[in-house]
Amino acid sequence: MTDFSYQLYSSRHHPLSDTLKMLGELGYTQVEGYGGLFAEADVGDLKAELDGNGLTMPTGHFSLEMVRDEPGRVLEIATVLGMKGVFVPAVGPEERVKDAAGWAELGRVLARIGKPVQDAGLTFGWHNHAFEFAEIDSAETPLDLILQGGPLALEFDVAWAVVGGQDPLDWIEKYGDRLYAAHIKDIAPDGECEDEDGWADVGHGTMDWPTIMTALRRTPCQYFVMEHDNPSDPARFARRSLAAAKTL
Repeated sequence: MTDFSYQLYSSRHHPLSDTLKMLGELGYTQVEGYGGLFAEADVGDLKAELDGNGLTMPTGHFSLEMVRDEPGRVLEIATVLGMKGVFVPAVGPEERVKDAAGWAELGRVLARIGKPVQDAGLTFGWHNHAFEFAEIDSAETPLDLILQGGPLALEFDVAWAVVGGQDPLDWIEKYGDRLYAAHIKDIAPDGECEDEDGWADVGHGTMDWPTIMTALRRTPCQYFVMEHDNPSDPARFARRSLAAAKTL
């Protein structure tokens, strides 16, 4: 049976202690951290809270700048929390307008700054949004060019690929050998959930999750991370999404 993780960014507007207690009570066993969390929380205290709620944090998001400028701190956090995978989740909006050469260079930069993480025995890679599928001066997409930069793993955000106009099954087939984790999220039907930026609880939107999960399970993907970018009620999202995911 698959253990589903929970991206704590989904509950960023709520007290961390309350969120971890809620997730443990719902039956989650894993969470995924994000940069703002590591900037605010004492890592030792965070580890104790995770342990106290029966949770682990096998994966985490760290900014490109932190991985580049504070690799020792990244490794310290990852070691204390027992992480297995470290992912850069995005670049800023001003960095998302690149030509093919710019995206290829980003891939090379990621490969270079990620080497200390990989040398420490951890998986290192990239987490996509939709901007990596924009049309550029190349037959290849920005995501292709990023991944060509070196031995980078992919945490595939399936719903963002759909927002980017892609068939996620094509990308799962193309980069299945690179997949280490996936974000499990859902898209509301047009005109619905507008107060939640158009996202839906997993299993309550338009994504064909039974088919997608079947494809993901054929890859080396090890972690399946629930995420909602703007839930009005994170507890509702966590509860309904886990119930739906357990049927997949």
